[in-house]
Amino acid sequence: MKTIFVVGSINTDLSISAPYLPAKGETLTGGGFITAHGGKGANQAVAAARLGGRVVMCGCVGAEPFGIQAKEALKAEGIDVRFVREIADCPTGTAVILVIDGDNRIILDKGANAFLTKEDVDLALAEAGEGDILLSQLENPIDVVGYALRLGKKKGMYTVLNPAPAKEEAEKYLEFCDLLIPNETEAEILGGRAALAKKIRELIVTVGGDGFERYAEGRVEKYPCIPVKVVDTTAAGDTFCGGLCSKLSEGESLLAAAKFAGAAASLACTKKGAQPSIPKKEDAERLLRASI
Repeated sequence: MKTIFVVGSINTDLSISAPYLPAKGETLTGGGFITAHGGKGANQAVAAARLGGRVVMCGCVGAEPFGIQAKEALKAEGIDVRFVREIADCPTGTAVILVIDGDNRIILDKGANAFLTKEDVDLALAEAGEGDILLSQLENPIDVVGYALRLGKKKGMYTVLNPAPAKEEAEKYLEFCDLLIPNETEAEILGGRAALAKKIRELIVTVGGDGFERYAEGRVEKYPCIPVKVVDTTAAGDTFCGGLCSKLSEGESLLAAAKFAGAAASLACTKKGAQPSIPKKEDAERLLRASI
């Protein structure tokens, strides 16, 4: 089994459900408030670990209760947290999530995530070998993410980028990606599916309740999601990315890995919260078998 190195964000999520999006100046009564560990990087690391992968996390947290708890939570999942750096006098990244009819709206304070450095990446990837997997996103400084992708390619790693939140500046780093996993909106911001398919070796576009699309050899293949009762879509995309990498680390083909990841993402929609909603490997495999 290959090792999955996740270079990414670590947050605390504050989530509440509401019947609708409040208007300017409106105070709205909601419910179901929860505090959970999140951040795209941490979510994807937890998904990769919980779904069967061996994971190393590289990121930053504040040297305060939220950060210490987030780091301990990652460690409890069996994730190597030696390269999670604590920063004094800085808050851990925080996401305020409003859930309406199962869909989420998110406001993010990057906090310590903004202080990830190339030196952090150097330390974490020093132990990476050829064929290991690098998984990253765009909630950290984009030049640091780009540096990680470039270094990963130089070391012979399989590089995966989930370009979220999408930024046009990421285009210059796409040449260092073996696999790009945007959603529909992110794909459009980066130039559109057709253009991306010509630039990227492998392209998978997640399309929410419609599943995912794989672009390969000049054609597109569509794979529907496994239908479930949706409670909260938070971290469904992160679960997909982490689950896919977990199967790739086991030597599965990209398509087989993506189908497994789709099943895991469907299950993630059936529970509230980010990391609390991420399923275990056996549950995702069971759902996938039942859907065939």
